[in-house]
Amino acid sequence: QVQLVESGGGWVQAGGSLRLSCAASGLTINKYPMGWFRQAPGKDRDFVAVSSVTGQSAYYADSVKGRFTIARDNDKDTMYLEMNSLKPEDTAVYYCAAGRAKANWRLISPQEYNYWGQGTQVIVSS
Repeated sequence: QVQLVESGGGWVQAGGSLRLSCAASGLTINKYPMGWFRQAPGKDRDFVAVSSVTGQSAYYADSVKGRFTIARDNDKDTMYLEMNSLKPEDTAVYYCAAGRAKANWRLISPQEYNYWGQGTQVIVSS
C-alpha cells in the first residue's frame, strides 16, 4: 500500500521559514516526479513545485520562486520543501504527491499525480 506522509507544518510569522518533509512507503520515489501542492480554504489545489526524478531539476510556481526550494533524497524515499520568507498568502494545507512516470517531468496539474499525502497545515501570520 502506497503512503505519502507530510510533516513539518505549523504556525510561523511572516518572514519566517519552515521545512516540510514527505516520507513515502510502498513506493520507490526514484521512478517518479514528485511535487508539492497547496490548498487554501475555499480555493483550488494549486501547484507549488515539482522535482525531476533525479532531483537535479525543479520547477516552481511564480508565487514561490526564489523563496521555496524542493529537494529529494531518493535513498530515503523522502522529499522536502524548504520555505523561506513566508508570507500570509502562503497559508494553506500543503500536499505532497507522486506523479505519473512520463518523459515530461514538469507536472503541474493535480490530474497528473497518482498518489497524495494527507496534507500538513501551514499558517503564516502577519
